[in-house]
Amino acid sequence: MSMRVSLTVAGVIVVLAIILSLKTFHDAGEFKSIVSRCDCECVEFHGLAGPEDITIDPVTGRAFISADDRRAAKAGKAVRGEIYGFDTRAADPKPVPLTGDLPFDFHPHGISLYRGDGGDVRLFVVNHRTDGNYIEIFKVRGERITHLESISGPLMHSPNDVAAAGRRSFYVTNDHGSLTKTGRMVEDYLQLKRSFVLYYDGSAFRIVARGLGYANGVALKPDGSELYVTSTVGKNLLVYGRDRKSGALSAGRSIDTGFGSDNIELDADGSLWIAGHPRMLTFLRHAADAAVPSPSKVLRIELKADGGAAIREVFQDDGTKLSASSVAAPFPGGFLVGAVFDARFLACRTSGR
Repeated sequence: MSMRVSLTVAGVIVVLAIILSLKTFHDAGEFKSIVSRCDCECVEFHGLAGPEDITIDPVTGRAFISADDRRAAKAGKAVRGEIYGFDTRAADPKPVPLTGDLPFDFHPHGISLYRGDGGDVRLFVVNHRTDGNYIEIFKVRGERITHLESISGPLMHSPNDVAAAGRRSFYVTNDHGSLTKTGRMVEDYLQLKRSFVLYYDGSAFRIVARGLGYANGVALKPDGSELYVTSTVGKNLLVYGRDRKSGALSAGRSIDTGFGSDNIELDADGSLWIAGHPRMLTFLRHAADAAVPSPSKVLRIELKADGGAAIREVFQDDGTKLSASSVAAPFPGGFLVGAVFDARFLACRTSGR
């Protein structure tokens, strides 16, 4: 091969690499201008490392907060996570630890609340134990929660969030299809759609939705007719029709959210609140270095009967007030915002929705 041909080939490779890099930065939202704004007043609550997921009991107004110091755990430090209670209706609310006496290591992730007949209230929690991944089920009774059982299975190798469907049944997202760290990194950077959704029917796991780009948040419509799943890499919300008897899902619609969407919470009016990451590569840098702020964003999505959606930005921050938001849980007159790593969460009050 002549020198001229070699230089031409090298030049083409360099140009392609630049184009791929620019596309990756564009797709990750790195060129977006982030302006902090919210028609609300927010109070910071400190001392909870990594309040990644929050769900609120609509009957009592009590929030459950899943918190874990993920950076410390990744560094090999002997830390354990906690579920906190937080009364949104109290005049001077304070987070209260609820799971300090568990007999196993506890690193909670996604959570979901179930209200059944006869006052049966249960909290489902994704737990990344050292001996594997589990869904922990707790009985909620008054101001206390009591552990009932742990559920695991080989298909659930990368669980992120859970949506309770019954007393012992649930959906759970596997945010990666690959089993290895390298394979998962390749999935993320090449935007491969290899993650999936599992359904546990009370006795066994099965895959009910495939081909997602980092399946993340999951939530079930109260009447059980639809399942909602966010795709972080796909930057969209997927709406699946659901068979209430079998738990099977049918292909529905995809709604572009425009950012790296994380957890989903439902409002009393049926609208979906989704928090996440406007700049996903910045989020990865933030995960490695707490000194790097990562922007936060919250959307409220109202699904229309004609297949459309009304999308409204509720909260956006450049990472100064809160970095890497992962959940927004609404309550009458306001909402709570949690984060993947920050040692705080926000309680925001609004004059109206």
